Amino acid sequence: MSELLVDLKEFLQSAPTPYHAVNEMVQRLNAAGYQCVDEADAWCVSAGGRYYTVRNGSSIVAWCMPANRSLLESGFRMVGAHTDSPCLKVKPVPELCKQGYQQLGVEVYGGVLLNPWFDRDLSMAGRVSYLDTSRSRQQALVDFVKPVAILPSLAIHLDRDANTNRTINAQTQLPVILAQGEEKCDFKSILAKQLNKEGVSDIDEILDYEISLYDTQGPSIVGLEEEFIASARLDNLLSCFMGLKALLNADSEEGVLLVCNDHEEVGSMSAAGAQGPMLSQVIERLLPVAEDRVRTINRSMLISADNAHGIHPNFADKHDENHGPLLNAGPVIKINANQRYASNSETSGLFRDLAQQVGVPVQSFVVRSDMGCGSTIGPITAAGLGIKTLDIGVPQFAMHSIRELAGVRDVGALIKILEQFYCEGRV
Repeated sequence: MSELLVDLKEFLQSAPTPYHAVNEMVQRLNAAGYQCVDEADAWCVSAGGRYYTVRNGSSIVAWCMPANRSLLESGFRMVGAHTDSPCLKVKPVPELCKQGYQQLGVEVYGGVLLNPWFDRDLSMAGRVSYLDTSRSRQQALVDFVKPVAILPSLAIHLDRDANTNRTINAQTQLPVILAQGEEKCDFKSILAKQLNKEGVSDIDEILDYEISLYDTQGPSIVGLEEEFIASARLDNLLSCFMGLKALLNADSEEGVLLVCNDHEEVGSMSAAGAQGPMLSQVIERLLPVAEDRVRTINRSMLISADNAHGIHPNFADKHDENHGPLLNAGPVIKINANQRYASNSETSGLFRDLAQQVGVPVQSFVVRSDMGCGSTIGPITAAGLGIKTLDIGVPQFAMHSIRELAGVRDVGALIKILEQFYCEGRV
């Protein structure tokens, strides 16, 4: 467990943005002998081969072909997750100067829990497009690593309602402070300087960027008995990590696949999102005959892994009394009668059977009947492919906060089930 948690902490620390997350996954897949296949090239895959493809630098599909039979006979055991997390993103023209402070305007990405972003040591990371000295277009990842920005709270003396009736105006109250100065900073120049520090020395002109702010406090194991992991972006990099570990650990004779999409937190409607065609196009290229493709999907199943709401001891009334998942009590099957989750009795039954085979307890989550329910890539992928689907996740606290909390025992537990799923002979 200690080695697993060290590995998890390193993964989370290396992935401040979806671009960095996919880059880290690519490095691990390469080290495991997976071959990159570019979407722009012709593909030639072989029995037992291991492959991956990347779209937009922020979504990835990795898979193993069955070794001793056809994909049509095997089907695919798929695990899905998403690489993005709610955050603050730097605007295209972000420079502000107020009261002698240089600031950056930001845009809210996804359903951010805003209050915890105040009074944190913030850094910046993302992707930059630029012209090199030969005027060719290039892209590079950037990560400032150290704290370079902060969003100070207003003193309670000036906001007596801060603890009882505080609201946040995303336009006027979220610009972060970078420095002191009487003139606006040049953000593109700041990016060029940082890229130079990171070894990108051929920049002639910054064209554009996608930059996110993030908390520099690294992941920690907390609790008197070290029961919990606290970190940014557990939703949903934790599922990406568990899916990847299971894929690399599983010794399967079946067709196995991991898909990690970007843009889930904003609805998945993009070329790289789950509502886009990436996964279906991969499958079409592996199975160009339509009838074979439909038959293979019928022999396949997807487990959509996205963290679940653990029951908070201070807010237990926010849960259905029979469906309050506990941290460190096992993965959670997520169920919704209105198909906000794609689980059904067939797919959840398979998951319970797998969990019993590896000795892992399972919990259930149903949102209160008088509350709205979130969703995942599960129903989107199920509808797009027509594939049997299950929605699961490990329970966590503080979902969509800048710092979230999950149970350490649930990490190894879900990896065991996913490994067993990848090896399951019949789905």
